[in-house]
Amino acid sequence: MSPLFHVVLFQPEIPDNTGAIGRTCVGVDAKLWLVRPLGFQIDHRRIKRAGLDYWEYLDVEIVDCWLDLTQHLSGKRFWFMSKKAETIYTDVQFALNDVFVFGCETKGLPNQISQKNQDKLLKIPISQNARCLNLSVSVGVTLFEAKRQVVSLQK
Repeated sequence: MSPLFHVVLFQPEIPDNTGAIGRTCVGVDAKLWLVRPLGFQIDHRRIKRAGLDYWEYLDVEIVDCWLDLTQHLSGKRFWFMSKKAETIYTDVQFALNDVFVFGCETKGLPNQISQKNQDKLLKIPISQNARCLNLSVSVGVTLFEAKRQVVSLQK
């Protein structure tokens, strides 16, 4: 079965986040893509603990660089999540096979990626008292909104 969506973690650093995101991807039928370098070993016990027994059901692929990823997902529509975006994620219409790209926990997306894709940058609005959301929370919020939109279109 092909995934509903694709989630890309660009150079993730925290294994617990990646594990939790993997679990969310299983729950939403999304494929997880990891772009190297990773800040941990993929068999790290914290990934498996956060992913619980869902990890074996996860469709996950690791690529060496951004160029490899874009070649694998050529022809798909990309969305880039960034707190610097102007467009709110609920203001766009998502579709099956959309790709959601998230930057690493400490640096976000590299400027070369975000500047090249200004028209596809999206943000989750949060209180001014918070610097940002946890990466796994951001992925969950985004994926479930995308699934809500796609499911409502199919009815």
